[in-house]
Amino acid sequence: MSTRDIDQTGGGSGAPGAAPGGAAENRYLREGFHAARWQEPVIMEQGSPGERGVIPPPLETGIRAAVGDPAALIPPELLRATPPALPEIAQPQVLRHFMRLSQMTMGTDVNIDLGLGTCTMKYSPKVNEFLARSPKMADLHPWQPEETVQGILEIAHRFGRMCCEISGLDAVSFQPASGAQGIFTNASIIRAYHEANGEGDTRDEIITTIFSHPADSATPAVLGYKLIVLYPDETGYPNLEQLKAALSERTAGLLITNPEDTGLYNPHIKEFTDAVHAVGGLCSYDQANLNGIMGVARAKEAGFDLCHFNLHKTFSSPHGSMGPGCGAVMVRQDLRRFLPRPLVESDGLRFFLDDDLPESIGKVRSFLGNLQVVMRAYAWVMSLGAEGLRQVSETAVINNRYLMKRLREEVPGLDLPYSPDTGRLDEARFSWGRLKEETGIGTEDVERRILDYGVNNYFSSHEPFVVPEPFTPEPAESYSRADIDEYAEIIRRVAEEAYAEPDLVATAPHKSSAPRMDESPLHEIDKVVTTWRVWKRLGLQSPDTPADV
Repeated sequence: MSTRDIDQTGGGSGAPGAAPGGAAENRYLREGFHAARWQEPVIMEQGSPGERGVIPPPLETGIRAAVGDPAALIPPELLRATPPALPEIAQPQVLRHFMRLSQMTMGTDVNIDLGLGTCTMKYSPKVNEFLARSPKMADLHPWQPEETVQGILEIAHRFGRMCCEISGLDAVSFQPASGAQGIFTNASIIRAYHEANGEGDTRDEIITTIFSHPADSATPAVLGYKLIVLYPDETGYPNLEQLKAALSERTAGLLITNPEDTGLYNPHIKEFTDAVHAVGGLCSYDQANLNGIMGVARAKEAGFDLCHFNLHKTFSSPHGSMGPGCGAVMVRQDLRRFLPRPLVESDGLRFFLDDDLPESIGKVRSFLGNLQVVMRAYAWVMSLGAEGLRQVSETAVINNRYLMKRLREEVPGLDLPYSPDTGRLDEARFSWGRLKEETGIGTEDVERRILDYGVNNYFSSHEPFVVPEPFTPEPAESYSRADIDEYAEIIRRVAEEAYAEPDLVATAPHKSSAPRMDESPLHEIDKVVTTWRVWKRLGLQSPDTPADV
């Protein structure tokens, strides 16, 4: 059977034999897979004038007499000159539209989503969704009096203490709405700390590493800090002498991810934090890659003054299409006074909001943040307990090392840069550099081709591509051995296709829900499209080709 036959059947009629451990043949390569592809216009192009999905009842005379004209309550400067141009469409068409879109989505609930390294795409228990969507939670109003929301304040307080125990630090805020905003919050606290000590103007440098998350560079830059970025040596992480050469009286702090996005854990991290403290700086731990070390290593013992957790990944609350999330921030006790206000506290009798923080950096998000995310994470941790959290990390590491072994031994053209025999933790950054040299097929080509086998795009790497043609899978703890075997087999099959029929891979995807995008307008500033209205105004779509939207 040729690779062209494989393309036509969604994996070929001759699936490989059972995987180690007894996975059935039909677990592999999803025979006959083809994504749904609806010729679906955007909602703004559907319906017709006069169609209605909902007709609200007329306002009762008594209510109008008591309330008056609602429009009169709106300041004139906020009133629109013309009504908004909204689609006029009936309920069945609205339902049909969004059901079709859902059928074209390759989310974590319908495919093996372990390729998205650093994202930690794990299973989110559906029972936790019932808790988050309960009217007791969803209908709370942020301005309700404290005595009417004791339940959710108790959950926030209890889970805050759990996060402090997991990190070893002392105080917590759930206000940041993402990991990047959590890093921004910690960088702001570092600035506030030095300003309180009279060194705000002189301590203007932040140190990070190239394999830390980009937000560890971006957010302090937004605050006006100068950046010093350390690059790895042959081990895959910077050595202590590199760090010491960057330290000075101008050092405000160190923002670092560990394990880094390569999956390598820097065993000298305590020496790093000690060196930063020796010159008067603070150390902030980006724990977006916490999933491999929960219950094994804590921020406190590594010498960190601040850290953040991503509740929307590590703690199983869904990503929500890149938001809403929660970048929970933990700090040592003497930095509590700088946290975003208010903080949830308890006097033993009741739970309350402590807004008496005159040195606080202020708010980074409205109210207390995304408490539905906190609710899901709290339920997840409560279902596991302390031993369960450690088992999550141990299982994630075992899964990752099993996948690494299969990929390294079986996939042609794939290499593992930096200390290849050193164990990675929750993920590993591979390189398709050799495949690119030998076949012309690079990581973006492989990424598009695996869509034809019914799995989602994988994560290559943050920019810049220090590892050539990168590929970063992360199995986490949710995936079974059979899932990992299936994914490894898909990667192997695509690599073999690259050598046998590179054009097949280069022109992929062939069975995806969306055609391959024309990337040329992305490089022409006058054709950059941010909204559907801009798309129409620029004339980039022909009226008779709605599928190109």
